[in-house]
Amino acid sequence: MFGFDDETNEVIADESIPRDYMVRDPGAVLRRLKEIVREKGVDTVVASSGYGIPLKLAREASDEEIALATFISAEDAAKGHRILGLRRLLKMIKEEPELRDITYFTPGVVQLPTVPAYRKLNRVDMGTSDKVYSAALAIARHAEAFNLSYNDVNLIVVEVGFAYTSAMAVSSGQLVDGVAGTAGFPGYLGSGCVDGEVAYAISNVSRITKEMLFAGGAAYLGQGNPFTRPVEDFVSSGGDGYRALIESAAKDVMSLLVSTRPQAVYVSGRFSRVEGFVDDLGRAINGGLQGLWTGLRVVKLRTSGRVAKEAAEGAAVIANGLAGGRYRKLVDVMRLRESSGSIFDYVTMFDREELRRAYSRLLGVDPEPRAMPEGYQQSYGSGKGTQQ
Repeated sequence: MFGFDDETNEVIADESIPRDYMVRDPGAVLRRLKEIVREKGVDTVVASSGYGIPLKLAREASDEEIALATFISAEDAAKGHRILGLRRLLKMIKEEPELRDITYFTPGVVQLPTVPAYRKLNRVDMGTSDKVYSAALAIARHAEAFNLSYNDVNLIVVEVGFAYTSAMAVSSGQLVDGVAGTAGFPGYLGSGCVDGEVAYAISNVSRITKEMLFAGGAAYLGQGNPFTRPVEDFVSSGGDGYRALIESAAKDVMSLLVSTRPQAVYVSGRFSRVEGFVDDLGRAINGGLQGLWTGLRVVKLRTSGRVAKEAAEGAAVIANGLAGGRYRKLVDVMRLRESSGSIFDYVTMFDREELRRAYSRLLGVDPEPRAMPEGYQQSYGSGKGTQQ
């Protein structure tokens, strides 16, 4: 969670709750968010919205929209898949009197009008709502650093996280394309896009589950257990797994050069904080562009917080804009208010209405209250502001 005061620029919230704990008890996140809103006089909140919900206040969102933004099969829901934590939190926010009128749910890349329809063909995840937040932060930082209007910003924003790698193209301050999650090249844990023949072979001997999408990535070419081995060791090893991760991220970037002419590439996510990673990625990108492009800047996306992630600060930037603050022009340029549709709108290889019906039930909403975990971190100041 991250928030800042529009008038003083003071950071008023900079906090992190372990993901596993949020999955187990989203109510703890809700209670902490309510405390911050009361103590700091927060005006507007933007809440992480999974695969995306067209921009609207929480009270206006339907259960079906929440279900589709966190879509999961009944079988995976019965197993308690981690995405249910976010589903429960969104439902709680929608029903919470203190938050439902000041909190916005937000779109994923596939729901933005700035992305041409032909680029959305058979795509669900072109970038989740969190990735849109990181892109918003990158646009704001680049415009401020080079004294540009938002309309003059052209970027590629890459997030290399623990599970997936994603990349988004920004042209004239607008998101125009994206390759993310299971639609991009392999990430650290996730396999990314899968050969259709592999999917066919597996589906004929086993049910394909959500958990399978979080496996088979670059980490599985390395030595040791990816859940216990520090990612710093993975990077310093320089083995095949690390080379696969770097090359995959570089391919994601280069695949987007048909969609924008970037002034820079901004890198966020868990691996961007590992020494040497951004430099290695920059060398891979520029090596691949040799003779076609000269010196494309590849830099880490900087944040104002000490604890919160880039996406959290980007969400606060959007919240500020929605509240009429200094970033209101950025929200207008990104055309977030014009977002629309369902994540299945551009599926052509199967009946999209059948998909909507299959995944529109809000299963697994049964939270239990607990205390904050020992791994909880916080750092914040005071004053009015915006919060994610």
